[in-house]
Amino acid sequence: MVGSFAVHALVDAAGPIDTTNREAFPGASEDDWAAARALDPMAFGPDGVDGAWVLPFRAFVVIGPDDHVTIVDLGVGSSASPAAAWAPGPGELPEKLTALGIGASEVGTVVLTHLHEDHVGWVLGRAGLPMFGNAEHVIQAAEVAAVADERAIVEATVDPLRSFGLLRQVDGPVSLRPGIDLEPTPGHTVGHQSVWLTSGSETLLLTGDLLVHAVQLVAPSVAYAAEDDPVAATASRERMYAEARRRGASLATAHLTEAFVALP
Repeated sequence: MVGSFAVHALVDAAGPIDTTNREAFPGASEDDWAAARALDPMAFGPDGVDGAWVLPFRAFVVIGPDDHVTIVDLGVGSSASPAAAWAPGPGELPEKLTALGIGASEVGTVVLTHLHEDHVGWVLGRAGLPMFGNAEHVIQAAEVAAVADERAIVEATVDPLRSFGLLRQVDGPVSLRPGIDLEPTPGHTVGHQSVWLTSGSETLLLTGDLLVHAVQLVAPSVAYAAEDDPVAATASRERMYAEARRRGASLATAHLTEAFVALP
């Protein structure tokens, strides 16, 4: 619970990927790795830093005091999704929503922090149509523009959402609903955004891929090899960590072993 909001962290899929920890974060020092491993040991397989990076792929379901359902990010998706070629397995988000008693038609808002394959997998359901047909899908306009030439992503996200009138492009910070605010956090991608959830004296920062590994939690200047702009990504992390500390906020993470973590 975050005040009057209920937040459910749903793992769509989890497992090792074909990238080692060290390959993904080549700038991390041995001290950084030691601190990260102490914080999140399950991210490291039996071969440690030089072995496969083990991670979950999460969606967050936020239920407001008015019962409005918001989902932040949509995991890796089905066996036909763009992430299927490399993800550790097909996603289970539909079944996990059902287990929570939430039907796809009851979701009113979807926030996509960015348009990487492992965050948009369930934009389309197994029938190939938008899964959340009653939800506006909120994306930064800069992110939509940045993927314009990536046909696989556009055809799995932007085109069908626009066709069904479900795409809402925003430009900069936006208050979606009372207590749910979007803030651009560029760097991982050009149009990346994170989500502040606030109720009473409690605050949660849903990071998206502002950070993707515990090594970036203990050492925010460590770049991820897949970041579009490592300098901007570091600046976004440092700015948001400082603001989270000021607000006394916890973090909700897409890829760390623990869904909800405190800043060290």
